[in-house]
Amino acid sequence: MESSSQPPSDSRRRAPDEPRTDPTRASAPAGGGSPGGTGHAGPTGHARTHPRRHRAVTRHRAGLAPPAILNLAGTAPAPPRPGVRRAVVSGGLLDLAAGNRAEEEDLAGATAEADDPRRVANRRRRLTLAGLALTAVLSAVMLVATLVNWAPDGPPPRDLTPAERERLATMRVTNYRELRAGLHVTAGAGATRTDLLGWVDWARGLAYLDVGGPGAGASRGLAQATPTVLVIRPDPTAVPTPAMPPLVPPADGWRLPADPDLAPLLGLIFALAADRPDPADRWTGRWVGREQLNGEPVDVLEVATPDAVVPASRTPGADTPDTAIPTRYWLDRAGRLHRVLTDVTGIGPVTVALNRADRPTLRPVEALGGRPGLPRALTSAERDRWRRMPSRLRAVGGATATLTMPVSAATNLRGSGWLSWTSGSAYLAVTDLDTDARRTLIRHHGRQVTRIDGSGSARAPLPPPAAGWRTGPHRTQAVDPLVAAALRAAQHPDPRGGTERVRGDSIAGTSVDVVQVDTGRGPLRYWVDRSGMLRRLELPTRSGAWAQLDLTPGRVPRLTPPRKR
Repeated sequence: MESSSQPPSDSRRRAPDEPRTDPTRASAPAGGGSPGGTGHAGPTGHARTHPRRHRAVTRHRAGLAPPAILNLAGTAPAPPRPGVRRAVVSGGLLDLAAGNRAEEEDLAGATAEADDPRRVANRRRRLTLAGLALTAVLSAVMLVATLVNWAPDGPPPRDLTPAERERLATMRVTNYRELRAGLHVTAGAGATRTDLLGWVDWARGLAYLDVGGPGAGASRGLAQATPTVLVIRPDPTAVPTPAMPPLVPPADGWRLPADPDLAPLLGLIFALAADRPDPADRWTGRWVGREQLNGEPVDVLEVATPDAVVPASRTPGADTPDTAIPTRYWLDRAGRLHRVLTDVTGIGPVTVALNRADRPTLRPVEALGGRPGLPRALTSAERDRWRRMPSRLRAVGGATATLTMPVSAATNLRGSGWLSWTSGSAYLAVTDLDTDARRTLIRHHGRQVTRIDGSGSARAPLPPPAAGWRTGPHRTQAVDPLVAAALRAAQHPDPRGGTERVRGDSIAGTSVDVVQVDTGRGPLRYWVDRSGMLRRLELPTRSGAWAQLDLTPGRVPRLTPPRKR
């Protein structure tokens, strides 16, 4: 057959999407062809690879331009035009556009990559990890968005039912009958927030708290209160974080506060208990939801009645909380209170959370009268010691005296000195904690009381000054009745009025009987030990707090009477 430069008549141009196949390979017998080449049957019946065509195809797959590509007729094709690549398809030449060069290079890279299973596995692993990471990020974003915007479905608020109004009406009686509970009060917000942690005893009318938080100010420390009296033990060095107070309170350092900010909060706490139920129709409001508190299901009841809470003015100097603002109560099915949320004028939002499982027995400090005890009549032995007390005091001669007297929010007196039952004289140095600790010297002799104002040591100087004593009204005159009663105890300890034993107690490790005598000016308490010696004398001041004059028997300096002017 004569050679021709044109392709055979049965050759055709391949469509772009037609697979590149070699008709000579397709017609080769199974197992007789050589991969990548065109075979001719040899004498033995096996396909024989055309060496020149095999090298051309190999160079084409490697991306190298061959010097010349032969067609099936064996003639050399024309030189390739710029920007055009030639390929062997169906025994002919196919001109490809220059834009297909990138596609063939990608195909060559994919073919090389397909020949390496490890590269394929690594690529699949990277794609899988990237997909998982993207899925996790999207899931987290969707979860946060769902939680922020999620609100539990529940019944809408409604008016109180008769049963719910009845629970509110008996809530205060339930608190009173359960006696005590743990407290966590949060008042205000931000830099003005005050936290109160401790306990309340509604039956005895006593609260014992640790005062903390950034807004505690001068009240930071410990506090004890009755419905009528508040005393504090300031501790400026205490950390702002509140903590439960020690179960046994410190014996000293208690005083009346100059700042009445705690009074409305304490009034609100004591107002949560009463010994009789309220009228049910007094409580009007609505049910707003149901929650879980302290592991118990509770109903949230909102009340807007102005007198829903007893005014805090039961505490002297306290402001009445603005209960016209809705107050919420968290009550369980038994009518037990777990939380209160209200708003107090001048303070802001106030939350009272109760821990009804934390209910220790509380002991009031001496400034609040000490333990209440069980008052009873004197036994014969106690009456005998009481009658022998004057002679016992005269025999001892005198005692060192220590004074603690919370008079008012602006007057807290401390003093020390001596008493002489032999001469009927007393000499003390008294300082006022609220007036830069100015010292006043006080002398008692008979019915005459004289004073010298000045400065200096808190201890009374010896010998006493010979001149400068003055009589008349003075800011420390609240001390006079207590000192006069101590001197009078060596003469006649049985003033007019009833006498009873309040309780047994101890002072400085010595057991005593606390005997209370009702006088025309109020109660007076004598702490008498088993030998008939007077160890302490107490009386209430005009603030309702109790003053103490502690006595340690022993030798005293000579207390000469002041020179008459």
